[in-house]
Amino acid sequence: MKLVTYRASVEAAARLGVVVDDLVVDVEALGKTFGEDLPDTMLGLIDAGRPGLEALQASLDGAEGRFAPGTATALSNVRLMAPIPRPRKNIYGIGLNFVEHVAESARSLDTAKDLPKQPIVFTKPPTAVIGPGEGIEHNRKMTQQLDWEVELAVIIGSAAKHVSKADALKHVFGYSVMIDVSARDNRRAGQWIFSKGQDTYAPFGPCIVTADEIPDPQVLDLWLTVNGVEKQRSNTRHMLFKVDDLIADISTGMTLEPGDVIASGTPEGVGAGRSPQEFLWPGDVVVACVEGIGTLRHPVVDATPA
Repeated sequence: MKLVTYRASVEAAARLGVVVDDLVVDVEALGKTFGEDLPDTMLGLIDAGRPGLEALQASLDGAEGRFAPGTATALSNVRLMAPIPRPRKNIYGIGLNFVEHVAESARSLDTAKDLPKQPIVFTKPPTAVIGPGEGIEHNRKMTQQLDWEVELAVIIGSAAKHVSKADALKHVFGYSVMIDVSARDNRRAGQWIFSKGQDTYAPFGPCIVTADEIPDPQVLDLWLTVNGVEKQRSNTRHMLFKVDDLIADISTGMTLEPGDVIASGTPEGVGAGRSPQEFLWPGDVVVACVEGIGTLRHPVVDATPA
């Protein structure tokens, strides 16, 4: 299933939807049609676990593509939001998780040239999240080195503590797309959270594709363009630490909970790694895509205080 959080109008409240062809079907309304008590938020559905997804699928099967009036809206007529507009906890970011990105970062960002022996974990706060089409803020008083990173986002579906690599993917609810926006000149004594966690630095969406539709997350193409020019293109098979590695590693010391998000790292092609270096400025447009999930498109906007 392809799940979204959406608004049917500017004034409408955010709702949980499932995409069926060119329609967004309201999950709670669909459930009522078939006597199912389905949630109206993404976190509510994640919390409902497998029984919630099974009830939703049963309702979809029962509808057979014919939805009661007021239950479905054309996808083109809704405003998509971040699938989880405000995560309950910080997003787990993974640094230096593609071989070529390790090399380019060592050249341009003074990071270690050796491949990491364990995942490098940082976080982005919930306030960094924005949904499809929203502006990435550029504050020229804060940064002159605003950079891009396309990433596969992993959404946890069930609590994971001390899980094995073999069992790790059983804890995944689904997958999405994230752009790890980074102010390269805002690293502080090697600490990355200010560089990567400022407002609007986590574009997220446009949907969550449930894990059953992506049985192997290590075969997905991902790419990013700036102003129509391709900057990044790779495949998740090139990750140093695969999704199951990341879940197993993080869960050794921190309990992963339903709704947690892991941004799994970016391939080569970031602006800081180019010669000459390239960075984002107001008026630029960033487009990022992960195969089988969807595409994010975001303008860069001037947010410099007067």
